[in-house]
Amino acid sequence: MPDPRPSAASPWGRRIAIAATCLVSLLVCCGLAWWQWDRFTSANGTFQNLGYVLQWPLFGLFPAFMFWRIRQLRLKAEADGTADEKPAPVAEVPAPRPCPDTHVSDEDEELAAYNRYLRELNARDQQAAE
Repeated sequence: MPDPRPSAASPWGRRIAIAATCLVSLLVCCGLAWWQWDRFTSANGTFQNLGYVLQWPLFGLFPAFMFWRIRQLRLKAEADGTADEKPAPVAEVPAPRPCPDTHVSDEDEELAAYNRYLRELNARDQQAAE
């Protein structure tokens, strides 16, 4: 006897899974909005809680919007005849430029003296650590 439940691979099983995901998402996010409303109306509620009251339903509607948008793009691609085309190859990224020479010449005596002083301090720290 065949299984009466639609499989996830069938179009109807996929549609049911998408609808269930969207519905669960909306219900959970509306519950979170209600919780934030209760926090807002409490004695220590802030306007941040009110902002969350407005945000949570939008988060709940986002999966439905994304599935709708993907469907619209797929239908447009099928209408244009570009549904099976491979995307255009991406141009190669050029090799990074070599870093400029960071070696400081000894023309600046003050800087050279400061660097020597830092090397001496580093050497002392290394000896003290041993």
